[in-house]
Amino acid sequence: MKIKPRFGRYVPVLALAVAAAGCSPSGAPSSQGAGAPASSATSAAAPGLGKKDIKLAYVEWSSCVAATNVARAALEQKGYDVQTVSVSAAAMYAAVADGDADATVCAWLPSTQANYYARTRDKLDNLGPNLVGTRLGLVVPDYVTIDSIPQLADHAEQFQGRIVGIDPGAGEMGLTQQVVEQYKLPLKLIDGSGATMTAALKSAIDNHQWIVVTGWTPHWMWARFKLKYLADPKGIYGTAEDIDTLARRGLKQDAPDAYAVLDGFHWTPEQMQQVMDADREPDARPDEVAKQWVRQHADVVAGWSH
Repeated sequence: MKIKPRFGRYVPVLALAVAAAGCSPSGAPSSQGAGAPASSATSAAAPGLGKKDIKLAYVEWSSCVAATNVARAALEQKGYDVQTVSVSAAAMYAAVADGDADATVCAWLPSTQANYYARTRDKLDNLGPNLVGTRLGLVVPDYVTIDSIPQLADHAEQFQGRIVGIDPGAGEMGLTQQVVEQYKLPLKLIDGSGATMTAALKSAIDNHQWIVVTGWTPHWMWARFKLKYLADPKGIYGTAEDIDTLARRGLKQDAPDAYAVLDGFHWTPEQMQQVMDADREPDARPDEVAKQWVRQHADVVAGWSH
């Protein structure tokens, strides 16, 4: 098992109902992206397989969709039947902690999701980072002529008095609200989703308008647009983070081979970007993109089980 990082403070977690029901945060059944119905895996049991049905919880971020589908494809190669469930960030932690899901490969730690982790960590196995070196912050198109967060205050009107955010349960949104308060910014944080954020970003760039969004790395938008982070002198967004894999307690005993794959799963931001870029192609199916990537990187995937 990889070394576990240390984490931060506690705030309450949202209800688990959406996770237990296998639904999206809106309450609708999850059927898009990584939540598409899983295909049947090899039916023959093998030593170490144990429990064959594995459920992965994830958040509808492009990075999480890519990672969840790749982990799913690797598990299916081992003979597991894998179901993926799209939930809010809070429900993702609660689902794994309470055993309603077996694992997630989408834990942004130690800062972004520290609040959710603090409440559930005693009921989780943290398998360590599956991707090292992420970043969060406020992002603007490169033609915007400011370079730091404090400068937003003098240009609020050009930004239409708003910061375009993502889903309200995301840890980055809580950090961004702290940014607004501590820098005394006359801008309102607007929640939405990853999709609405990138749509607003594209529209502003197409019209050469000023816009500031909550952004992170890795994300496909860095390959599509010329962007830059605004400097954060107060360090509210913290330093580079990792994306960790979390499993429910008991999974190692119930499904040893699945646990081994999840424990070994790790890749680079560049490899994740390959999958995210392919997911953005017209008519792309993220589950099929992941299966193709796993086939093409068989040597990498084989190393996850050792």
